[in-house]
Order: sequence, then C-alpha cells, then structure tokens
Amino acid sequence: MNFTKIIRLLAILICFCSLVAAQAPPLAVVDEALPPLDAGVEFHILLHATGGVPPYVWTVASGDLPEGITLTPEGLLAGRPTKPGASTFTLKVEDSGHPAHTINKEFKVVVAASLLIEWLQPPKIRDNRIDGVVQLSNGSKDDFDLTVIIVAVADNGRATAIGYEHFPLKAGDTNVQISFGNTLPHGAYVIHADAIAEIPTRKAILRQRLQTPQALQVTQGP
Repeated sequence: MNFTKIIRLLAILICFCSLVAAQAPPLAVVDEALPPLDAGVEFHILLHATGGVPPYVWTVASGDLPEGITLTPEGLLAGRPTKPGASTFTLKVEDSGHPAHTINKEFKVVVAASLLIEWLQPPKIRDNRIDGVVQLSNGSKDDFDLTVIIVAVADNGRATAIGYEHFPLKAGDTNVQISFGNTLPHGAYVIHADAIAEIPTRKAILRQRLQTPQALQVTQGP
C-alpha cells in the first residue's frame, strides 16, 4: 500500500469518526447520587456516562476526593475513606470523539464517623515504658465486635504489642477508654493503634488507625 492510499484511508477514517460523533447523542453523566460512606469501610461504585463516542475517560476536574478514595480512568470510585466529613468535587468525562467532547459533573458525599478512635492520652515515655490511653466511639446504628491492638514499631520494623482488647462496642457507645503500656528495650518506636470492628448484620469490617507523628525514644533499658 503506497503513501497516497494510506493518507486517503486516514482521511476516510477521520471523516467517519466525525460523522459518528455528529450523529451520537450528547455526552451526559448518568444522574446518580453517591451513597453515604462510613469512615473505615471499603466501598466501590462504577460511574456511568451516556452519549458521545465511547470509551470514556474520567478525571478529577476540581476539588478533592475524600481521603482514601481514588478514581480510575474507567470511572471506578473505590477505596476506604479514612476521615469523617463532607466533600464536594467535580469530575470530568471525556469521550473518544474527534474532536473529543467533555462534560463536568459535581458530586457531594458525606463520610460518617461510624468508628472513631482518638488519643485520650497520647503515648508518653516514662523511664523504660511507653504508656497512653485511646478513646473509642461507635457513631453508627450497628453493634461492633471490636478488636483494638496497640503496637510499638522499632526502627528495624519489629513490632511489640503494648495493648490489646477484644469486646463488643454497642451502637451509640462513646468515649470508651482503653489504657495501654509496656516496658521496651532501648530504641526509637512509632506507636500504632488499630481498631478493627466487625459488623455481623452488614457483613462489613471497619478499620481505623492512629499513629504517632514521630518516633518516641526510649533511652533506658528494661
């Protein structure tokens, strides 16, 4: 096939694509509200567009997705929201037309604080110990089968448990306190406090984590 024929075929293809785009219905985003989200609960939802020339490419046009949530070019919103609160963001859809058509859609979503874990007394060093208190609340309408694990992670990656509790946290329970602490060898430690709540009625699992912003240095041996 010579160069002239290739140019003619490309011209025909471009004209065909332009004709398809001209005849296609206008590009639109299916009008669907995002479901309420729970901090710590994994979710996924596939967004849909119509009209234009498929396939479509989705991007974030403005605003920020809730922390822990990502958007794929195929329109899949997925992840595990990490913080409660309201978010407003605008997504852009672009079709495969020549020229491409785009449309923006604003979304609003609220992330509920179903499981909340806070430092009541942040971890502190006392001689060769690290001690503290966490506080937990269940802001949902479901009972939790709750496990709380607090570990001290050394520079070499070794984790030492300094607190553990497993108990039911009833719907509406707030400010439940758990003390933790243990002696540790000389070294620097980052403290992780993990709360894992199973919700049997929904077959769901909530996860929340606290972490000290910097390592705590134990200078005395046990």
